[in-house]
Amino acid sequence: MAGEILDNQGRGEASWGWPDIHPEGRKYGVIAVAISLVPLLILDWEIIGWPLLLLSAGVFAFFRDPERVVPQADNVIVAPADGLVTLIKSVEPPSELRMDDGSGNLGLADGPVTRISIFMSVFDVHINRAPIGGTVRRVVYVPGKFVNADLDKASEENERQHILIERTDGLAIGFTQIAGLVARRIVPFVKPGDLVAKGQRVGLIRFGSRVDVYLPAGTEPKVLMGQKIIAGETILAELGSAALLEGIAQ
Repeated sequence: MAGEILDNQGRGEASWGWPDIHPEGRKYGVIAVAISLVPLLILDWEIIGWPLLLLSAGVFAFFRDPERVVPQADNVIVAPADGLVTLIKSVEPPSELRMDDGSGNLGLADGPVTRISIFMSVFDVHINRAPIGGTVRRVVYVPGKFVNADLDKASEENERQHILIERTDGLAIGFTQIAGLVARRIVPFVKPGDLVAKGQRVGLIRFGSRVDVYLPAGTEPKVLMGQKIIAGETILAELGSAALLEGIAQ
């Protein structure tokens, strides 16, 4: 199905299939299987070996990389991460996305914008995707702590990586990959100057984490607090739309 055009009028073909395992995770899965086989085949410790083998399956599942159907409308921003919307807040974008980095490419403007925080548990897909298509202008790594990524202060204190993407019309979207209590490695797939398509894979965070997205001024989310969203598919916002949306948990 990769590369196929599908629409809301029934064009295209859809069927369920096993998701691929991202190459970044295959080695960890193989190592986990090898470790589990030692008590099973050599030591005859089934009480330990079978749980370890089950854990190996979990390692492969963590690095699953399913295909996504990415909305192509120019006015939509798609989610960069799978997970739960845990924070929606008006904030100043991080200084790393605003300051002059000496490249000649302007960062985000000063002033408050809406930040959407997406918390990824260990059960979520951890491949992150581009919210818009364009040129990668910045990839800025910042070392830090590993406090609970669900906390607001994680945006300023935790290990994180900022990415800024700019479209040909000048629209720029910044987002931040944030490590959490268990996540200890942020892996980028892109570098400054790369061209990316909307929904393209741009990186991953290993073992539980969070992604913050900074919407353009005057644009409000199309998602709600507590909503489960899907990277590359869920429409986070429509440019220039600032209507209030309400939902009921049930």
